[in-house]
Amino acid sequence: MAEAEIDSDKTGAPDERIIRESGLEARIAHVAGPVAEGLGYELIRVRITGQNGMTVQVMAERPDGTMGVDDCEAISRDLSPALDVADLIGRPYNLEVSSPGIDRPLTRVKDFELWAGHEAKIEMEVMQAGRKRFRGILTGVKDGKTGLRIAAEGGSEDVFLPLAEIAEAKLVLTDALIAAAQRETRDA
Repeated sequence: MAEAEIDSDKTGAPDERIIRESGLEARIAHVAGPVAEGLGYELIRVRITGQNGMTVQVMAERPDGTMGVDDCEAISRDLSPALDVADLIGRPYNLEVSSPGIDRPLTRVKDFELWAGHEAKIEMEVMQAGRKRFRGILTGVKDGKTGLRIAAEGGSEDVFLPLAEIAEAKLVLTDALIAAAQRETRDA
């Protein structure tokens, strides 16, 4: 897992990414973000993997949360030459542009708000209540913290995790999440 860089000054702006890449991923995001935004999309995440030699994965979506194959092609078509000009990578790579998917990473304040009521895994940069890893139901955002209802002995307990200290967060694939995604698809 790559370390993330957190911008604690932006935890109040719903559309701003609060979990950011570091190193080469951050330099690629610096190019990919403006390209995606110029086409009307929001950058979700950049990740580099060793898949097929080297794969640069760029996740993006429209502001309304949709993302189709044509959208991926549009971003790829404009991003590929921009990355070539920036010459950041220095070796052959495969560019993969995709939607965040159902079990999406949560990288913006609005993600923690929009997906309240769904299960998430959160890993913290700094220990909270003696631990770094949490899994539970998102309960929303207040005062720069996300609420998470976690299973506890005899029931559940609510914890409040500072957004500025989250290293990584993603939704957990559950039947409820699949049903919500299907409802959104039908309503779109």
